[in-house]
Amino acid sequence: MQAWRVHRNGEPSEVMRREETDRPTPGPGQLLLRVRAANTNFPDALLCRGQYQVRPPLPFTPGVEVCADTEDGRRVIATAALPHGGFAEYAVADAAAVLPAPEALDDAEAAALHIGYQTGWFGLHRRAGLREGETLLVHAAAGGVGSAAVQLGKAAGARVIGVVGGAEKAAAARKLGCDVVVDRRAEDVVAAVKDATGGRGADVVYDPVGGDAYTASARCTAFEGRIVVVGFASGDIPAPALNHALVKNYSIMGLHWGLYNREDPEAVRRCHDTLTTLAAKGLIKPLISDRVAFADAAAAVQRVADGTTTGRVVVLPEGAGR
Repeated sequence: MQAWRVHRNGEPSEVMRREETDRPTPGPGQLLLRVRAANTNFPDALLCRGQYQVRPPLPFTPGVEVCADTEDGRRVIATAALPHGGFAEYAVADAAAVLPAPEALDDAEAAALHIGYQTGWFGLHRRAGLREGETLLVHAAAGGVGSAAVQLGKAAGARVIGVVGGAEKAAAARKLGCDVVVDRRAEDVVAAVKDATGGRGADVVYDPVGGDAYTASARCTAFEGRIVVVGFASGDIPAPALNHALVKNYSIMGLHWGLYNREDPEAVRRCHDTLTTLAAKGLIKPLISDRVAFADAAAAVQRVADGTTTGRVVVLPEGAGR
């Protein structure tokens, strides 16, 4: 079969190589999947660089998120079990983590649902307890992770402020349904958020960026607000001033969604049922900015690594996917 493999760590465009290799053999409790579509995620770039919390043995195939067919003909979504990732004709996944693909979503959309929307739902609802009528501030609102949070926030009845970088991403955030869009390249984020909230600030902040985004968040969080730390796409891990959290009465919450797969897998399945219902109602739909050919997988992962993408970029194996 054809697969993209990484033999040494480095930038995705430099270390991902397209090769002919054997079809993987699933281990105990695993399934072989024929890939319909593979979503590109920032963790794929970190895996290539050797900077992710999981470091599969070399060589490995990246691609942590797929829509695929099981050998018995079911259309499913799954997180691939590395080293046999989704940028290949066939991948492997743990059977317990395989979920039915929502009928309301095509293959590319289904491939982009699981990680981003599960992370958003757990972050906004399980961790932050987002309530109808509250103000939600989403950083990188036009990105893959942020766009999911925007849609979930709107579905929950929140007023959503989206922070983006550039006019193109601002247009995408408005299309997603953001009530207010702040272009961090042209505006002062703190001033804009305070102006949009009458000086009160945001009740919930969803931050997959870290660095300056987190610093701004702490300055425009409302009384009893909640900052959900999702990741550090900026590459800068901030050091929170806990005295500031104390005097302003806000909470800082970490979210490592992958832990729920181990600690509370039933909650993940319940969340999937909720997401499937929301998709059927048209309340959520992954923003797919590009559906790329299999030959362009390495370039797609590099674009995600460089932060130049809007929404999701999905890789379609030759002859597969919609």
